[in-house]
Amino acid sequence: MSDIVPIRRALISVSDKSGLMPFATALAARGVEILSTGGSAAALRAAGIAVVEVSEHTGFPEILDGRVKTLVPQIHGGLLGRRDSPAHVAQMHEHGIAPIDLLAVNLYPFEATVARGAAAEDCVENIDIGGPALIRAGAKNHDFVTVLTEPDQYAEVLAELESHGGTTLPLRRRLAGAAYARTAAYDSAIAAWFADQRGEVFPPRLAFAGTLRQALRYGENPHQQAAFYLTAPRAGVATAAQVQGKELSYNNLNDTDAAYECVAEFDAPTVVIVKHANPCGVASAGSLAVAWDAALRCDPVSAFGGIVAVNRTLDAAAAEKIAAIFTEVIIAPDADEAARAILARKKNLRLLLAGGLPDPAAPGMMFRSVAGGFLAQTRDAGRVEAGALKVVTRRAPSAAELADLLFAFRVCKHVKSNAIVYAKGGATVGVGAGQMSRVDSARIAAWKSTEAAKAAGIAAPLAQGSVVASDAFFPFADGLEAAVAAGATAVIQPGGSMRDAEVIEAADKAGIAMVLTGMRHFRH
Repeated sequence: MSDIVPIRRALISVSDKSGLMPFATALAARGVEILSTGGSAAALRAAGIAVVEVSEHTGFPEILDGRVKTLVPQIHGGLLGRRDSPAHVAQMHEHGIAPIDLLAVNLYPFEATVARGAAAEDCVENIDIGGPALIRAGAKNHDFVTVLTEPDQYAEVLAELESHGGTTLPLRRRLAGAAYARTAAYDSAIAAWFADQRGEVFPPRLAFAGTLRQALRYGENPHQQAAFYLTAPRAGVATAAQVQGKELSYNNLNDTDAAYECVAEFDAPTVVIVKHANPCGVASAGSLAVAWDAALRCDPVSAFGGIVAVNRTLDAAAAEKIAAIFTEVIIAPDADEAARAILARKKNLRLLLAGGLPDPAAPGMMFRSVAGGFLAQTRDAGRVEAGALKVVTRRAPSAAELADLLFAFRVCKHVKSNAIVYAKGGATVGVGAGQMSRVDSARIAAWKSTEAAKAAGIAAPLAQGSVVASDAFFPFADGLEAAVAAGATAVIQPGGSMRDAEVIEAADKAGIAMVLTGMRHFRH
């Protein structure tokens, strides 16, 4: 095969030495000359593997505390010289430059250094210069050079050496693409760090990168392709291990993320049921089992085939109840052995254990594609506490109403706009989501509360005697009046409408309490 390139000389310089010794041993056994630097050379030599120091190979010592060791013509010429160009071959011979056929380099751990909160000086010293330069040079000349940037690539290269006596062009091209993706991700992390140091949220040029976790069967629909990429190490679906169940879909992951972000808002044992990225039942109680009953009561029809999130270790009592209806995914920080055994009977149910809860107040960025670009915004980390509320009606809410108002508004933050949430006793009793008109959301939520009451054999609608939350201001009094008609006794909303006075007057006329948050939670 004409595209096969044998490996006669390799340059190894790695900070991550996972799998290095078996790989280098196999190369040495094939008679490959190994060049190396610093710690890599010392580790190889300690393992009994013959190695030539780069400084010995080039005749030029490491200088500037190791900042310059491979940035020399003997190394870059060995990587960049084309073996099929007589002029290149002649120049390499003239200047004593030996070709390098394989490059194994991974970079200084800049991302990990930043993640552990290191001082700026340490972060700067962990910006690799020689490594990216080597990788880019070898990858450019991939017709002749095999470039490895991750330990998990070693086995495939060894397999080709065993099968073909060298590496094939398709493999070298794929490794070259992976190499440029790695340096691009590395540079994007460095650029993001510098922007953060300057306090610049939206720099003139924004770069970010993700690492492929898994390819998905398809996207929102079967004709769309999809994959799941990891970015920041934030607890949630990205850190979740799938204990059992079918392969996760794009929609499963999107809905699971929505459910887990919502449940993390609450301190008491809480259950969130999500359908199509909207909570259809949320409840806090003394135990997950009790919270499940209350969350399910809100909309048992929509809960069928839903996603369930809990903010405690899942126990047997709750698992038994959840398993009684068809559920697509359960996500929890953890699950005890009894709960796992119960859910194991449902072979298709996916159980995800995230190891922790997302921090609702954590900073971060969110992105959405638009034609020709993307929109970027900071995460909605806003949270309203009781002390920030402004009572604007003649009647102030009772202590019980106040607790439910705060509960409802936290749920409302996770419901698609226009959002209306009725709540009572620490549980949702009606949710209206994603309507073009706020009054329609109020009416739909009230209708759902009536249907849920019928399903539970309760005469009065669940919303009777509830409180109501709106994610944005009421533009007219009609939305408030619909909530009053549904049985709401207190309202929480951001305020800020031109007709706030009209809405407040309607609340006073109905004898209900109203508080303003001054914070909106649109979710599109």
